[in-house]
Amino acid sequence: QVQLVESGGGLVQAGGSLRLSCAASGRTSSAYFIGWFRQAPGKEREFVAGISRSGTSTHYADSVKGRFTISRDNAKNTVYLEMLTLKPEDTAVYYCAAASSGLIMAIATYNYWGQGTQVTVSS
Repeated sequence: QVQLVESGGGLVQAGGSLRLSCAASGRTSSAYFIGWFRQAPGKEREFVAGISRSGTSTHYADSVKGRFTISRDNAKNTVYLEMLTLKPEDTAVYYCAAASSGLIMAIATYNYWGQGTQVTVSS
């Protein structure tokens, strides 16, 4: 089992940047691939980015490609989401999640979820 805690959210102006962190404890995080998801008010939770166990393979939603970068430091049991050129439509609660198998982009794949961190982008 693994526990996940997100941090790094906040209020930023459009065009700004933030770096989110997802700290894992419990079973070593390198046993899991990690996904970042987000949920805006009144909308369904959606996939943002995912990273393989080793960190050599990454996946992104089309809406964030070229602006967001996911990375991981297994020695620190931490996964990061670097977000650049933020837009008001990026406003949401961001969640990290862990899974040991399945489709990296599918919400149903993930067994473990953090509590979320709020990202608000003002125009």
